Amino acid sequence: MNILLINHYAGSPRHGMEYRVYYLAREWVRLGHKVQVLASAQSHVRARQPQLQGRARLDEVLDGIAYTWFETPAYQGNGVGRVRNMAAFVWRLFREGRRLARTFRPDVVIASSTYPMDIWPARRIARMAGATLLFEVHDLWPLSPMELGAMSKWHPFILLVAAAERYAYRHADVVVSMLPKVRDYMESCGMAPHKLHLVPNGIDPEEWQEDGPPLDGAALALLSALKADGRFIVGYAGTHGVANALDVLLDAAALMREDSCAFVLVGGGPDKALLQERARAEGLRNVYFVDPVDKRQIPALLAWFDLAYIGWHRQPLYRFGISPNKLMDYMMAARPVLHSVEAGNDPVGEAGCGLTVAPEDPRAVAQAVAALRDLSGAERAAMGQRGRRFVLERHTYPVLARRFLAACGPAAPAP
Repeated sequence: MNILLINHYAGSPRHGMEYRVYYLAREWVRLGHKVQVLASAQSHVRARQPQLQGRARLDEVLDGIAYTWFETPAYQGNGVGRVRNMAAFVWRLFREGRRLARTFRPDVVIASSTYPMDIWPARRIARMAGATLLFEVHDLWPLSPMELGAMSKWHPFILLVAAAERYAYRHADVVVSMLPKVRDYMESCGMAPHKLHLVPNGIDPEEWQEDGPPLDGAALALLSALKADGRFIVGYAGTHGVANALDVLLDAAALMREDSCAFVLVGGGPDKALLQERARAEGLRNVYFVDPVDKRQIPALLAWFDLAYIGWHRQPLYRFGISPNKLMDYMMAARPVLHSVEAGNDPVGEAGCGLTVAPEDPRAVAQAVAALRDLSGAERAAMGQRGRRFVLERHTYPVLARRFLAACGPAAPAP
């Protein structure tokens, strides 16, 4: 089967996020299918952009996956530049559509660019090729920019996105969502009930082999010193941004100044300098900041945590559910998890692998840290193992890739 996967922000181990495209496509290739990924050469989430060196496109094969990178304007932030970048990518898809339908001859066309405007060229390609059209939902647009970015529903960009969203739900043959509580909303936008399939985020089990690279450098020095001092390590690994609610974690650390807990924040991001300055100004000597570690060292890093923290601010948008990669990593590392969130689903409670508390409540976070610290090591280990089993049974990419193809129905015969 030939699968054409359109994702503006697609990444790879060479380029960085987004990884989901790569992991799904790699599994499909291993199952005997051909996969062509179409992506923009400019993305704000990648660590490294593909180098086109003045060319309009770059074709390359990564681990059996054919990637085509289209040149689009560079941009920063979420302003006009990013909209121009989106428009350039969608226009390239229209220009290349007939050739793709004729030469690659896809059996399935997947529109998966986070924003929904790629559905228009995707449907055109699918119709020319006689292919199944699948619309994949990462975030609910236009609700995300409206509720998280406070954009008016009458803004011209929001009106465009809303039109694309309604078109996608009406015309896609299949809708795949990473968010679990979206059915009522999607049906209100015109989706027929039978179209929806849920395929959440996941992990690559190969990255969790015991022979992975060990932790080194400053991270190892700090964590080993804290352990030697008998400290209970509450760890966070990931982006330091406004959405990650690390201000709440620092509030909880302030409440536990005299405790034996050490709060270790690993990673980088736009808010890191502000968080560091706040910790210095408030004399939070139980808070430590560590630079990002190599992705391959994440399993070794998480093994040092006694408790892994993930938090969110209170947002109505989360009523549709969440599927964070960071949580999957914590659970795969068999760490007990403290999750500060109010959402339509509760993965930590479902797996029985830790505690879930209300968001934006430092006292609740501090109380949960103390409660988990006071458990026996065996009890925390059992929590961690429940989380690991939960991920291995439901959230590995070999499992998710087959579930995704099964959603395509007759268009996805066994290779």
